[in-house]
Amino acid sequence: MNTIKRMMDHLYWADERILDALEESKTENKELLKLVRHVAVAEQVWLSRLQGKGSAQYSLWEETEDLTAIREMFEENIEQYRVYMDGLEEFKLDEIIDYANQSGVPFRTSIRDILSQVILHGQYHRGQINRALRIESAEPVQVDYITFARL
Repeated sequence: MNTIKRMMDHLYWADERILDALEESKTENKELLKLVRHVAVAEQVWLSRLQGKGSAQYSLWEETEDLTAIREMFEENIEQYRVYMDGLEEFKLDEIIDYANQSGVPFRTSIRDILSQVILHGQYHRGQINRALRIESAEPVQVDYITFARL
């Protein structure tokens, strides 16, 4: 449980750092903004499923130019995930959650695997965002776990 909580803390930290890098870059790349929004919305989708709610209301791939609105989504995600994690006990990690994906296909997944998905999905896309920043001649930001662990 401590490992998952620590990795979630890394996720919050890394999300914030990538947002800061995007703001500093002053990028207007719509695909890049769409990608960072996707990360924020995917976190909301998975949290909704963990809470036993549907997720059909979320659109994973909308375009946006509003980085402030994306930051607000991430801040809300952090707050809600912290509440969820504070109420989660180790023995519940292997509890199975029934949910439907965005296409309505039913799935069953453990809480442990859902949280792992949230953690790894964000890191995957933060790598893509950093690469795109470098291509735009902007400075990518260090979001490796080991950097976080040294703080």
